[in-house]
Amino acid sequence: MNKIKFFVLGMFAALALGFSFSGEDDTSKKDKVILNLIYGVLNQSHFSPQIVNDDFSEKVFDHFIENIDYSKRFLLESDVTELSKHRKHLDDELRTAELDFFDEAYSVYNERFVEIKSYYQEILGKEFDFEMKENFETDDEKLDFVSNKEELKNRWRKYLKNRVLNRIEDKIEEQENAVEKKDTSVVIKSFKELEKDAREKELELHNDWHESLSELDRMDWVAVYVNSITNIYDPHTQYFAPEKKEDFEISMTGQLQGIGAQLLQKGDYVTITKVITGSACWKQGDLEVGDKIVAVKQGDNSKEDEVDLVGMSVRKAVKYIRGPKGTEVILTVQKMDGSKEVISIIRDVVEIGATFAKSAVIGEGDNKVGYIRLPKFYVNFYEDSNRDCAKDMLKEIEKLKAENVKSIVLDLRNNGGGSLQAVVDIVGLFIKNGPVVQVKAPGKRPRVLRDTDNDVAYDGPLVVMVNQLSASASEIFAAAIQDYKRGVIIGSKSTFGKGTVQNVFDMDRALGGNNNDLKPIGALKLTIQKYYRINGGTPQLKGVNPEIVVPDNYSYIKFGEREQDFALPYDEIETAKYDVWEKGTEKYSAAIDNSNERIEDNKKFDLIDEYAKWLRDEQENSVVNLNFKEFRAEREAFRKKSEKYKGIRKSEEDLILTGNTGDQALWKENEEKRKEAEQWFKSLKNDIYLSEAYSVALDLS
Repeated sequence: MNKIKFFVLGMFAALALGFSFSGEDDTSKKDKVILNLIYGVLNQSHFSPQIVNDDFSEKVFDHFIENIDYSKRFLLESDVTELSKHRKHLDDELRTAELDFFDEAYSVYNERFVEIKSYYQEILGKEFDFEMKENFETDDEKLDFVSNKEELKNRWRKYLKNRVLNRIEDKIEEQENAVEKKDTSVVIKSFKELEKDAREKELELHNDWHESLSELDRMDWVAVYVNSITNIYDPHTQYFAPEKKEDFEISMTGQLQGIGAQLLQKGDYVTITKVITGSACWKQGDLEVGDKIVAVKQGDNSKEDEVDLVGMSVRKAVKYIRGPKGTEVILTVQKMDGSKEVISIIRDVVEIGATFAKSAVIGEGDNKVGYIRLPKFYVNFYEDSNRDCAKDMLKEIEKLKAENVKSIVLDLRNNGGGSLQAVVDIVGLFIKNGPVVQVKAPGKRPRVLRDTDNDVAYDGPLVVMVNQLSASASEIFAAAIQDYKRGVIIGSKSTFGKGTVQNVFDMDRALGGNNNDLKPIGALKLTIQKYYRINGGTPQLKGVNPEIVVPDNYSYIKFGEREQDFALPYDEIETAKYDVWEKGTEKYSAAIDNSNERIEDNKKFDLIDEYAKWLRDEQENSVVNLNFKEFRAEREAFRKKSEKYKGIRKSEEDLILTGNTGDQALWKENEEKRKEAEQWFKSLKNDIYLSEAYSVALDLS
């Protein structure tokens, strides 16, 4: 643990101990502890501490109202006006850890929430008039709060009418296709019957939705309010309530400690939909797809009572089923034949394989290029024994070198980032040594993170694929490769543009042995630093601009960090000292020129660019017609237009993809792994972007 974490945890504990809880019930104590700790840490350790004043208060107020009712289908204008008396006082409440505004807003919201159920049930209980000429605005940002309950009910009517209309249209299309294909398995129904079915389905879905929302407890809504505060500092500073903290850890480590089964809510039952190969329940052998979990009990002589799961949401049920590796959980399940069985399972780590690095070989003979997909810069925060993406990357590189590939394509598309140290380690696989990224905390000189290992795992030609969803650690990697001239970057006109560093502070640890009755209280992900390229610029807002730009869906749509509310600004610092890569760089210009010519001559890339402009225009056209005939005509015109763009991201010629020798041996022993690989190859072989990256890789070699 680094020094800043020690400092903040110590400060956490001091704040908690110094706060008075006399006369407070446990709920109020917990709320105050959370607010008090978060307020202290934000102003002591955030990269850009805010001036907590009336202006800050107004931002929090607006952000919270937006968070609880973005669609403007719950609160009335008068509700917001009444709550506005708190508009300039939330800074004062934050300092004293009070929740007067939250309590009032929570009460008003709950009142409206109860009323909404009667609205949608009444509306869906009657036929809609689809001959009436009226429109519905689907862009919530363009809506204002309504002035009375009648207007609110009418907004719900139009919203539900639009959903029913789309459902009817889908069924009519299905019936028309069935008639055309002479498919007698589809029952042909009248418009009246379809309309009734659609309303009944919407009613079922909205009842489930209402019930699910009603299961959120006060703590869930407190978290929404707290994050309306944290997000004013920047969009990546976030409070995780206890359950959300666990979800965050799972997403970062690529692991879930539990039984290793996928669960789905089916009616009143939590049902097994998949048993994951190699998991705890797979090894145990008795749990099967289709089993309904009706009760759960903690084993290991636990004194906790058995918990009835019938009627409980998956979200809550998972809390009882998950648990640390090595502990016992006892499930009572209802088999598909109706019988009940008690199954004891020792929890274990389940690796979510899709998170991990994997490789393939593109081409054959003298044209073999290695391909590595890295979905996330993953690492386990707590155990040395867990998967580490740098080690996994090294393994994949060694596999590809054994195949005598001429170049390597590293795919970071849609990679949202992860561990900062992991990206330094991975850059180190491709350079001799030197700085990788500069990290700066407020008021301090930049700290340069370096690769200190002279070994180079791979010194051949390198192509890095990115897109506008490549963020954070992906941008650090791409920027370092670009600054060293170690490879060529290909992708969207820019990456996401996130140049900030977060740390996760465990608030339960901060309390130490004090106030154990209040735990768990969650964690705070806090922006503590900004990172900079070794050339001195930061990817913040600007992202990384590839040498080769390919059109994509987001080319003309506002997207990325620059569009986030309260994003930190762009700035620059001094350049770090580094030596550019020499080997093979003389081929870069020709490879880039060749690629640009291919892209310009490729009619599919022209269509992608045209499609991106169409998406931009359609995004602005947010009003839909609720008259059935006019709706159908507009949808038919839309469908005909969209037909033009089908398959535009598929290359004209399929790539030849094979597994490396080591993986092929594994697939022979594991049928499921082989099928997963085949499915993966199927998705890659006609990827137009990968096809162009492959051509660039050949040019570089």
